Amino acid sequence: MKKEKETQITHILYSFRRCPYAMRARLALLSAQIPVILREVSLKNKPLELLAISEKATVPCLQTSEKVIPESLEIMYWALSQNDPQNLLNMPTVGYDLIEYNDGPFKSSLDRTKYRSRYEDVRLEVELTTAKSFLDQLNSLLNSEFLCGDKMSLADLALLPFIRQYAFIDKIWFDKQEWNNVNRWLTSFLISNNFAKIQEKFPIWQSDDRPVIFSA
Repeated sequence: MKKEKETQITHILYSFRRCPYAMRARLALLSAQIPVILREVSLKNKPLELLAISEKATVPCLQTSEKVIPESLEIMYWALSQNDPQNLLNMPTVGYDLIEYNDGPFKSSLDRTKYRSRYEDVRLEVELTTAKSFLDQLNSLLNSEFLCGDKMSLADLALLPFIRQYAFIDKIWFDKQEWNNVNRWLTSFLISNNFAKIQEKFPIWQSDDRPVIFSA
């Protein structure tokens, strides 16, 4: 990343470094080789500029010259529709099914496990069953290098930040499970250059800051 006083880049990404939704949006923008102005957001003190363009004011939120895209998957599809050098959108139906389950039942179990004090009547054994069933499925699929075969797809980028988040709830426990393929896939992601790029730390954005450019 770099800071520049002036830039011709018009796309603005409101983001939060640790949010898995924002992480996968940044991964797609990297793959698509689309540079954006990055604005790191404090979720407890959201900037007026974000509140003005998004009713939900959640991250990630991408403001292009034509429209505002307030959802991570929509950002991924938009970016890769502009440029998809890794052919990530060429994905079988199972990939879309995995994303849907990840964003639904698995994410619910992740949240109810990691942030269980925020919920009432959490039954950890039920949440564990849901998560383990999904991770067992991923482990079976990952007999190949990636979720949909021998090449990376949109599903890999869309799921990896969430599997990472779940794994680090209790990494010692996670590593002891019979998910060797999942661990290999996750470790490869964690040591990748792209993961290092999306995890670079920046101060919370202020309206008078010089632009921070996020790019491949």
